[in-house]
Amino acid sequence: MFVCAHGAGGHMNDRAMLATSAALRVRGIDVVRFNFPYTEKGSRRPDPMPQLRACYEAVVPRMRGDKKLIIGGRSMGGRVASMLAADGFACDGLLLFAYPLHPAGQPEKLRDAHLPRIKVPVLCFNGTRDALCRRDLMERALTSVKAPWRMHWLEGADHSLKGDKVLNEIADATRDWLAEH
Repeated sequence: MFVCAHGAGGHMNDRAMLATSAALRVRGIDVVRFNFPYTEKGSRRPDPMPQLRACYEAVVPRMRGDKKLIIGGRSMGGRVASMLAADGFACDGLLLFAYPLHPAGQPEKLRDAHLPRIKVPVLCFNGTRDALCRRDLMERALTSVKAPWRMHWLEGADHSLKGDKVLNEIADATRDWLAEH
């Protein structure tokens, strides 16, 4: 079971979330999507991090069952899940799409302080042209991570991770990773 949160500018039924979920489901991966409260209210401004975390914490226990529980999401949603995992939230792994390592144009403002505290296996997808995740900075950040972290760079993809080729690569790699963990 994969509980997947949307990015800051999206929602659970946006085109990217639906396409990613469909590609994963075709490969036998159950996906649960949800909206953060600000999205439900019609706001474009994300809630403060404590509210985002509380929402994620409220959703996940409802999904816990006999199956392996993977948490994650796209961009901000994945960041929220990674922060929960770093704080010991009970899950079996993290699946991150377009992790926002830094704001666009501000590579000095890294969002990596919590990454070394993650203990569960991680599969992270970022495009080689992602303006929110410079490859050299991510590779440097990962040198302090002890968890089994698989970084999958999508050649030529940007932060949107759009396109059938990219989606199929993500879905195939996710299926294979889940089979190993």
